[in-house]
Amino acid sequence: MNKNYALVTGSTAGIGLDIAKELAEKGHNIILTARREERLKDISTQLTEDFKIHCDYVVADLSEITAPETIFQFCSDRNYSIDILVNNAGYSINKKFHETAEDEEENFLRVLGISVIALTKKFIPGMLDRKYGKIMIVSSLASFAPPSSGWGALYGPVKTFVNRFGDAININYRSKGITSTNVCPGFTVTEFHTASGMQDAMDKVPAFMKKDSQSVAVGAVNAMMHGKSVWVPGLLNKFLAFICNVLPASLVIRMSSSLAGGRYE
Repeated sequence: MNKNYALVTGSTAGIGLDIAKELAEKGHNIILTARREERLKDISTQLTEDFKIHCDYVVADLSEITAPETIFQFCSDRNYSIDILVNNAGYSINKKFHETAEDEEENFLRVLGISVIALTKKFIPGMLDRKYGKIMIVSSLASFAPPSSGWGALYGPVKTFVNRFGDAININYRSKGITSTNVCPGFTVTEFHTASGMQDAMDKVPAFMKKDSQSVAVGAVNAMMHGKSVWVPGLLNKFLAFICNVLPASLVIRMSSSLAGGRYE
């Protein structure tokens, strides 16, 4: 049996699930990880049946400090070689910064930031041994924009942070056969907004600004396999990323408030 695998975090819904499907369709064996065991079991069975690959899963909550080691040990015990690491797990806190408990913010940073570093650190030695590795960090268009007020003060900053981490991986390891791709989608129709209590804001976003998760997943996997450092889906999102980098923050905030359903209210 081929022991080379793609590991996808947050793989029971949305972009993560569609990335897992896209990789399976391309013939990659898959390791799924998320919190919901029944969903993981069902999806694992479905991917195995639909794409004739081997799919396994490990239940883990990345807000727990021991989760990256649990995932790594699961793969190590079964001799699964992780050639593709997709850091996708994430959510948003739909509260003002002063309304959140400190441990709530710490868990948030662990899922979106620290776990990305921890999993990469644990799996990159094997990639170095094999002189090959593909890493994807599912970031956000928000990483280019000023931090928002209504979607949690830390969401944009932590996405900017993981982008820079991906850049550091490329600078240090591209010459050794390992690349990292920052995937920065804009508004994408998934369960993310409902789970984060932001569906009302998402409903206010114009339809022309929204992408479906399947098309984002297809483009993200293609960008990763071609070793692109950054990939932003769609011409509109690319334009928005550009203007976020060149226009004054005050102007970006005014423009975003009129388009993004109260992001800066």
